[in-house]
Amino acid sequence: MHSYEKFYINGEWVQPSGSGAIEVINPTTEQPCGSVPNGDASDVDAAVAAAKAAFPAWAATSAAERSGYIAQLAGKLDENKEALASLISEELGMPVGWSVAIQVGLPTGVMASYIDLPAEMEKEEELANSLIIKEPIGVCGFITPWNYPLHQIVGKVAPALAAGCTMVLKPSSETPLDAFKFAELIDEVGLPAGVFNLVTGPGRVVGEAIATHKDVDMLSITGSTEAGVRVAELAAPTVKRVTQELGGKSASVILDGAELEAAVGAAVIGLSINTGQTCAALTRLIVPRQSQDAVVAIAKGAAATVVVGGAFDEAAGMGPMVSKSQQATVRKYIQQGIDEGATLVTGGVDMPEGLTEGYYVPMTIFADVTNDMVIAQEEIFGPVLSIIPYDTEEEAIAIANDSPFGLSGAVWGPDVDAAKAVARQIRTGQIAINGGDFNIAAPFGGYKQSGNGRELGAHGLTEFIEIKSLQL
Repeated sequence: MHSYEKFYINGEWVQPSGSGAIEVINPTTEQPCGSVPNGDASDVDAAVAAAKAAFPAWAATSAAERSGYIAQLAGKLDENKEALASLISEELGMPVGWSVAIQVGLPTGVMASYIDLPAEMEKEEELANSLIIKEPIGVCGFITPWNYPLHQIVGKVAPALAAGCTMVLKPSSETPLDAFKFAELIDEVGLPAGVFNLVTGPGRVVGEAIATHKDVDMLSITGSTEAGVRVAELAAPTVKRVTQELGGKSASVILDGAELEAAVGAAVIGLSINTGQTCAALTRLIVPRQSQDAVVAIAKGAAATVVVGGAFDEAAGMGPMVSKSQQATVRKYIQQGIDEGATLVTGGVDMPEGLTEGYYVPMTIFADVTNDMVIAQEEIFGPVLSIIPYDTEEEAIAIANDSPFGLSGAVWGPDVDAAKAVARQIRTGQIAINGGDFNIAAPFGGYKQSGNGRELGAHGLTEFIEIKSLQL
């Protein structure tokens, strides 16, 4: 059991004002694996006050000093990767091998990518008689999700530190344990008191207290579109900056002449990672109608290679859903797809063979899906793939764009130029061309209801900056 009883506020572990605890359930065993304090608005007040008090001195530190702290944190994450991965696997359910590589490896790389970026804050621009300078925006409130918990924390904390901001973090109640381990690492590197503060509790209490707080200058949330809308509404009266990385229903468009084995295999295996609980997952596979039968055969074969099992099962490539409620939600969508008349290729609403406990859903593939079906329009957040046939390239682009979301995507073509030509017409924030790798230095974020703003790299840093003009 990993039990935490105190919050990290103003450089110290302090007793919470709120009462009770939030129990964390291991989705592999369905048993408790830890607990964290159940905070309230008073805890948020204390954390924000600490961040506000720490801001002037932290904002005045040199870029070199902030770079040093970021480098130390990157080193600490790397040193503790095995322990962090094990912790995240317990609370989330991702197989531990994937957790080492993705749940810890990715945020370690992101933190390291910000080591040199504090220097951007000291660059100035002369514009006629004006001197344009950069300043940190101030106290930041972070609300992070359960699916990539440490990565989403680091994706906000690293640029905030680089810019010279102070912060208050509220992690998800489903997977909060890694946030407390991260706070321990913050304490070990000796980050000045009040720069980073951690409070846990329900979104309707702690999250809303952060969103409405008059001394929070900027709010960054990663979560559902509904949650993003809610915090934006709450933040509006104080006119704070709000950045949102929200839902997705991303399309992988396969053009005529593309390599089917690579394109289809990437979609299926990519969806198995984190059990489809990825906002940027490619859940719509848009394929030439004449190729649908071949695509279905390849997809079914790829799905058969995915071994489903517990977080610490060495053979497992896909673990359970994060919670019983998420399992029920995904099963409901699968049944809806069946009821809508889509062809169930593999998977379904039953537990994977040989498993009797744990919040599992099998890899599920539908064919003959039309883009007006619920399973093609709504974010399922599970290992459910919809294969949608098209007749013309123009129709494929229209299908890809016929979505309230626009977070990610992919295009597979017979050559790079053909794929790029289609990718430029798809309204989404990031698109992989013929299997292009994820780049932690490239901006990540969405169009439409997938959010506002960008994370990662130098573009992510700009969300934490105010621009000032000195008229000389």
